[in-house]
Amino acid sequence: MQPKPRANGTSVTEFILLGLVETPELWSVVFILFLLAYMTTVGGNLSILAAVLVEPKLHTPMYFFLGNLSVMDVGCISVTIPSMLVRLLVHKRTIPYENCLTQLFFFHLLAGVDCFLLTAMAYDRFLAICRPLTYSTRMNHTVQRILVASSWACAFSNALTHTVAISTLHFCGPNVINHFYCDLPQLFQLSCSSTQVNKLLLFGVGFIMAGTPMALIFISYMHVAAAVLRIRSAEGRKKAFSTCSSHLTVVAIFYGTGMFNYMRLGSTKLSDKDKAIGIFNTVINPMLNPLIYVSGTLTYRLPSGGSSQAGDQQLERS
Repeated sequence: MQPKPRANGTSVTEFILLGLVETPELWSVVFILFLLAYMTTVGGNLSILAAVLVEPKLHTPMYFFLGNLSVMDVGCISVTIPSMLVRLLVHKRTIPYENCLTQLFFFHLLAGVDCFLLTAMAYDRFLAICRPLTYSTRMNHTVQRILVASSWACAFSNALTHTVAISTLHFCGPNVINHFYCDLPQLFQLSCSSTQVNKLLLFGVGFIMAGTPMALIFISYMHVAAAVLRIRSAEGRKKAFSTCSSHLTVVAIFYGTGMFNYMRLGSTKLSDKDKAIGIFNTVINPMLNPLIYVSGTLTYRLPSGGSSQAGDQQLERS
């Protein structure tokens, strides 16, 4: 896929990514910090995936979705950070046009799957707590696979739509991106042609990709909160809240940074603040997810004095 040339035949064939810092003396520090962050993130998420695969007690819907989420987190950070580390290592800040669009596509693909997996996990918690007697039927293996496959299909459509749309723009002037990876807001700033349609597309598709899942998550947890408050034992309520709190923490960070990044186009000029948001999206979120879920799971697995509530019994099984 080649950038469309202008009437005089010139077009951008590569972009210059300024990275996190422009001072060469600090590149080695940034390289070490982000290499450690990358190794920590990959190691933590793969550890969760390995535990889910080898431990029979974790062969449940919640951990099935968590294992898939761990794969997505490894993919998200691997799309952006290794290429940044290579550029720091060889002191080269350029990225070819085709590679930029490829990075854009895979980042939005994997982040989109993340988005829908978080919604599927909220639905799983809703069924486990609010519909415990029919949980095993409503969340069987076929339903789990359908939810994951649907997440991939929706995310693929979203990523392909934005990638094709951005490929129709002309890039003929400045080619310097004040960021460490290629993303839509930064590319919009460099386009020589109108990006109005692209921005409207981003808002429209973003409402479907983020607004609908957020609404479903909110509705699910409204029902969960109401059901938990009806549990008679304090220990049962504690277990129910603990198993949901880690998921809600991830949702808040994921959607909060995503909305700040994509839902304010045209309101302010892009600045170094966007790099901080980019670090959250590509590094902090995937790195914290294992820690958040492990801490939530440890609390969730604390022994209890027992409860006659069906919700408590189902929490132990799920």
